[in-house]
Amino acid sequence: MKRRIFLKNAAATTAGAIIVPSIVPSSVFGKNAPSNKINVGQIGCGRIARTHDLPGVWQYDTAKIVAVSDLDSNRMEDGKKLVEDYYNKKSGSDNAVDVKMYADYKDMLADKNIDAVIISTPDHWHSQPAIEAALAGKDIYLQKPTSLTITEGRLLSDIIHKQGTILQVGTQQRSSTQFRRAAELVRNGRIGKVHTVKVGLPGDPPGPEAAEMPIPKNLNYDMWLGSTPDVPYTEIGVHPQKGYGRPGWLRLEQYGAGMITGWGQHHYDSAAWGMDTEFTGPTFVEAVTQFPKRGLHNVHGDFMVKQEYDNGITVYTSGGFPNGIRYEGEDGWIFVTRGAYRATASDPIPEGSTKALDASSEDILKSVIGKDEINLYVSNEQHGNWLDCIQSRKQPISPVEIGHRACSVCLVSHIAMHVPGVLKWDPVTEKFLDNDVANSMLSRPQRYPYGTNHIKR
Repeated sequence: MKRRIFLKNAAATTAGAIIVPSIVPSSVFGKNAPSNKINVGQIGCGRIARTHDLPGVWQYDTAKIVAVSDLDSNRMEDGKKLVEDYYNKKSGSDNAVDVKMYADYKDMLADKNIDAVIISTPDHWHSQPAIEAALAGKDIYLQKPTSLTITEGRLLSDIIHKQGTILQVGTQQRSSTQFRRAAELVRNGRIGKVHTVKVGLPGDPPGPEAAEMPIPKNLNYDMWLGSTPDVPYTEIGVHPQKGYGRPGWLRLEQYGAGMITGWGQHHYDSAAWGMDTEFTGPTFVEAVTQFPKRGLHNVHGDFMVKQEYDNGITVYTSGGFPNGIRYEGEDGWIFVTRGAYRATASDPIPEGSTKALDASSEDILKSVIGKDEINLYVSNEQHGNWLDCIQSRKQPISPVEIGHRACSVCLVSHIAMHVPGVLKWDPVTEKFLDNDVANSMLSRPQRYPYGTNHIKR
């Protein structure tokens, strides 16, 4: 990370003498000194940024949010005000920070004073800005899903590793104690050999018909569409012009895949932690689902996905299961969920008990993991772990390759929803075996000049 060096420059004279003021606050030279702050820019100022990512970062004195970018100028101005109001209230000042606004995030990436960026954009705008940020020397907090397609996800992971970028994926369940505890118990054999995992994940309901509308003057709609096809504007296909309710793009396959990626990456990432499959994927996938027959929104509704792994574990995913992850082994079961925690107000709420961690026996939950057993990565908070790793240059708890693999499970499952029968997946080559139709869905056409295919590097 590029550090501020103004203190050093200000203290040096042409004669080489060092001039130090007689009274200097200790904070000037401490670990949270202005020269050591991580200057952060926020890309995308919508719902998840306002309620989760910005508060997640500004709570730490090691970082300072100094810039915002959004293709909706109203949201960008709201984001600027939100950040400035927070810092003003915290400091008791009326001008604690002057947050810069960038209508185009590429101009933010060109700002040498910014060390890192948070990307909280719609799903089709994840991989491209992340790659461009890495090429610009910025560290990255990237909201899930990691990518729109498996092809661009692989490209993202490869570039992040080549650049040495610290990228944290926003799969914050890894920083929740119960998910780590469940994975440790499973990995250390407390329920015996695992044979089945059941993931509870709802579908989305259909939406109404929607007529074409005039494009709001405050929205750069062409750039918002990005690499996806040019389609007529309608408000419920983008985001609300008033307020920060759940945006309609989440329910359009043009911009994502629905709940299978929207929440699926959280649960598949956590499940892989317990199954010890973080760097691989299933070898057989099949799915059944219902897609809307009318209305604007067209992502999957009720569904069932079956995935088989080489280690003998079968994973079933459906909205018919409680929202969470249930590991079933020869000697018992463990169920883990978020409990009462919500990242946003519109997160799916588990039905029935909200007990965050449960098992077939209390003895399983009371079991102590020894020092000589498998002890998994400990993080108390996802954004704080990212900031710590920016300073230490150690890998974060949710690094890019693990994020790519979890997202790939979502995406091959989504492809299976569209292609009948059992699909054979090779997680090494990241290709389907003997299925040209399925392989054609590993990437999508990209509308010039947008998309990862058109990045200059």
